[in-house]
Amino acid sequence: MSNDTTLVLGATGKTGRRVAARLRLGGGAPVRTASRSSRIRFDWSDPGGWDAALRDIAVVYVVPPRVPGPVHEFVARAEAAGVRRLVLLSGRGADTWGDCTFGLDMRSAEDAVRGSALEWTVLRSSNFAQNFDEDVFHAPLVAGELALPAGAVPEPFIDVEDVADAAAAVLTEPGRHAGRVYELTGPRALTFGEAVELISRASGRPLVYRQVSPAEYAAALVEEGLSEDDAHHVAEMFVLMERGLLAGTTDDLATVLGRSPRSFEDYVVRAAAAGAWGDPTAVDRAA
Repeated sequence: MSNDTTLVLGATGKTGRRVAARLRLGGGAPVRTASRSSRIRFDWSDPGGWDAALRDIAVVYVVPPRVPGPVHEFVARAEAAGVRRLVLLSGRGADTWGDCTFGLDMRSAEDAVRGSALEWTVLRSSNFAQNFDEDVFHAPLVAGELALPAGAVPEPFIDVEDVADAAAAVLTEPGRHAGRVYELTGPRALTFGEAVELISRASGRPLVYRQVSPAEYAAALVEEGLSEDDAHHVAEMFVLMERGLLAGTTDDLATVLGRSPRSFEDYVVRAAAAGAWGDPTAVDRAA
């Protein structure tokens, strides 16, 4: 590996695998991917493997762990290894979360990166549209109902493909984005009820959205196997969203990429065409 290599952490995750593919396709600097299941293993809970991943690296795409603290040690190791730039994925409006217990991990990671001597950029993202077909909201939708503690306050869902495009651009444009914090959103905000209605129409299935209390939602997550701490953490995200501070859209994606973000409708059409919310009891038929 040359010392202009980009290290992509979380390389099998939602953003990491997309970012790595874009960097490879771009044909610029070499790319090294690392995760708990990659050939080059990286585990936030095992600092003993970090130095090998950081060897001969110039730039790192950092997807923080779900606990506060480790990124401070990682940044120190990165500086010692000769890394020059860090690009961190964080959450929308992290410095407005106040005393909310949600996002302590991301805020700790931001403190570590922004307090370093390295060139850094922070990408703060709204909720991914792909949470509806690749993550926590998918199974309930396939079963016919999504129940969440979200009401009339809308969310400017962002397509994860846009997040990956922005990350790849920042990673390959040294200097231009130094010391910048970008708040990445979709082009308009939707309530969760409106989002489910769009998914229902595009998929042709009678999907329902139901609002529940944060306590009810946390209890349901515990029944599904999450720990009480993790369930409370997820529920607190919705409490934060209901404050309305994160409901607005920004032009930051256009600042980075020179184009508007993809719409939620565009995402829904692509995912529905791929069968994301197909009826699990239906028999496959030829098109």
